[in-house]
Amino acid sequence: MQVDFEPDARLRIDKWLWCARFFKTRSLAAEAVERGRVSVNGQPCKNSREVKPGDTVVLEAHQQRWEVVVKGVTASRGPAPVAQTLYAETAESQARRQAEAERRRYQHEPTAEIQGRPTKRDRRRIDDFRG
Repeated sequence: MQVDFEPDARLRIDKWLWCARFFKTRSLAAEAVERGRVSVNGQPCKNSREVKPGDTVVLEAHQQRWEVVVKGVTASRGPAPVAQTLYAETAESQARRQAEAERRRYQHEPTAEIQGRPTKRDRRRIDDFRG
């Protein structure tokens, strides 16, 4: 895997997001771009938008908001340590993500543990509670 840090190097945004390991598949990256969860230099973009080193990418993925500066591009996906060299996260973004993680740790969603339909035992408890 060869990383290109030259200022004239370009790559499609959906492919770059996949190579930088923000998304597991390229189709998931393309879907996020189509839904408007990705912007480049403050403007919404399409999948065909090309990014180059120096561009600022803001994306919402996995219930987190990332603000990163593109440092390099590569044509193929590689190991995670190499993928981390493709971008630099801004200090504000890191602080915001840490604060959000701290908030979620102490104030978890009460319905997060509920999975599927209630069992017979759960149904009986619900009926007893209602009277």
